[in-house]
Amino acid sequence: MREKSINRELQQPGEDRGVVQEYISYLQAVRGISDRTAEAYGNDLTRYVNYCGNHGIEPEKADPYEVQSFIADLSAERIAPASVNRSLSSIRGFYRWMVRFGRRDDDPCGSLRNVKTPKNLPTVLWEQEMASFAELPDAAGILWPARDKALIMAMYSAGLRISELVSLSMGNMVGALEGARIIGKGGKERYVFFSEEGRAALADYLPERAERIRNAGLKSAGTAGPLFINKKGRPISVPGVRWIIARYAERSGLGKNIHPHSLRHSFATHLVNAGCDVRIVQEMLGHASLSTTQRYTHVNIEGMKKVYAKAHPHGGQKGTQGMKNEN
Repeated sequence: MREKSINRELQQPGEDRGVVQEYISYLQAVRGISDRTAEAYGNDLTRYVNYCGNHGIEPEKADPYEVQSFIADLSAERIAPASVNRSLSSIRGFYRWMVRFGRRDDDPCGSLRNVKTPKNLPTVLWEQEMASFAELPDAAGILWPARDKALIMAMYSAGLRISELVSLSMGNMVGALEGARIIGKGGKERYVFFSEEGRAALADYLPERAERIRNAGLKSAGTAGPLFINKKGRPISVPGVRWIIARYAERSGLGKNIHPHSLRHSFATHLVNAGCDVRIVQEMLGHASLSTTQRYTHVNIEGMKKVYAKAHPHGGQKGTQGMKNEN
């Protein structure tokens, strides 16, 4: 259904949009990109094509200056640098495809660089904070406590992306709730493991899941169907997971911007803090690049700085000022 909606969006009058759709179809057929990725590329390129049309530019003949002007316009609209760079990446791929198949001789993006992005460290819950957050469903008594605790523990103990969580099915589970088979970004397969607490939370949740599905008159209560469902017995959605985590974040009192990805960040940070090799963490997270995983070593350094500032007599500003006065 989603692929059809993408096609409807892009198949509008105009040869340029037809070229974009041809490129997206190529990516889906040859590279096997997901519908969500195809939609993102399609939106980026449709916006670029519209920009070209409004400025009397043929995308097939655009030069580096014209592509750079489009990127500059995105930045001027205060679009996040990461989103601007994603658009540029989509355009780069589009022109590489054109060059490869003889639609043009040169790549106008060859000399263009990404815009600078702020190096923000991920929001992390430290060990005690994570333990308190995981107990919130039992303490708060809101929403669906058994499901919510299992959901939180599954994301944290296995380091799951939100998209991986919602796509988990009963058929993906391995052993006695020991772990699961995950299909991550780019169709990359990996196995993840659940902690003892995670397995216990899942064991408490599954009977309630089966009962909800039976009450709804559905047929996926056994070894089939999605692992996490809503109160109506239907598969839980990405916005649904975000909403659940937001409700508990409001009640946590931790004063942090907690979102689903915070649980994955916390998983990785705690492993690095415990001395786990960063390459093993890379495999557990399903990162294609080691550099993506290495940011958690920086999180570890920031955590040590905070401990130092609180614990060492000269660690904080007050202590430093006292040294200056004594001298």
